[in-house]
Amino acid sequence: MGRRVLVILGHPLRDSLCGALALAYVDGAREAGAQVELLELGALHFDPLLRAGFAGDQPLEPDLAQAQCAIAAADELVFVHPTWWGGAPALLKGFVDRVFLPGFAFRYRADSPFPERLLKGKRARLLVTMDSPPWWFRWVTGQPGHRMLKTAILEFCGVKPVTVHAFGPVRGSSPKRREAWLKQVRRLGEAGA
Repeated sequence: MGRRVLVILGHPLRDSLCGALALAYVDGAREAGAQVELLELGALHFDPLLRAGFAGDQPLEPDLAQAQCAIAAADELVFVHPTWWGGAPALLKGFVDRVFLPGFAFRYRADSPFPERLLKGKRARLLVTMDSPPWWFRWVTGQPGHRMLKTAILEFCGVKPVTVHAFGPVRGSSPKRREAWLKQVRRLGEAGA
């Protein structure tokens, strides 16, 4: 049995460069024998607001309950999203707020400032598009979006390793350049994490 991969499209539109990258990863991973599921956040029905924080009781909508099952079953999580205002779209952040909850993704411990990491044993990739050059995003802005999803969310919950692949600048990119990105992502899917 091949690795189980969950590709999470964090762009609200499937008809986007991020959508094409997600499908390229899916194709490459399937070609290599992986069991792959594509989760398109723009097609899910859920309230992206964690209305009362962790103190409140906000039942998961059916789409989010299914997403938690898919995350729990996956060996590899692949997040594909654009960089908007230095981070992930609100749709993806709202999904994380609602799904990566205490008791599912982590558990606080009374005797320690560090949580129990409930998603240990999983690895992840971030496939991130941006209009700025990746070197600018790294050295000038400090990669706030990468750091948030990689370190503050996924590694906090025990997901390791988390590798980041940045594609940009998208604005003004040629069809040839975009085709090269799609081929690169397909190869990443074939190779696994």
